[in-house]
Amino acid sequence: MNDNKYNGWTNYATWRVNLECFDDSFDPLDYWDDLDSIDAHDLAKRLEQNIEDLLFWEQADGFVNSTKDSYARAFLSDVNYYEIASHMLENIKQESTE
Repeated sequence: MNDNKYNGWTNYATWRVNLECFDDSFDPLDYWDDLDSIDAHDLAKRLEQNIEDLLFWEQADGFVNSTKDSYARAFLSDVNYYEIASHMLENIKQESTE
């Protein structure tokens, strides 16, 4: 039985964030020295932080949370960053052996 619910991903939010924000545009080696030092949990945290920075950077300057921000945060709370990180690491390892 396949538990994945959207295009092979956990859910729509995970698929869409990966597709639009990370697919071919995020290189973990920009943050770690070598592939063997990258832990999927740490990478997942970095991915989530990058999305937070991308979408909510204005709030650091004192902007108040708006309704649209709360909707965006609700959508992002469904993202499985660990799944994206694991997928990303698998692809990098596969590319390095080719």
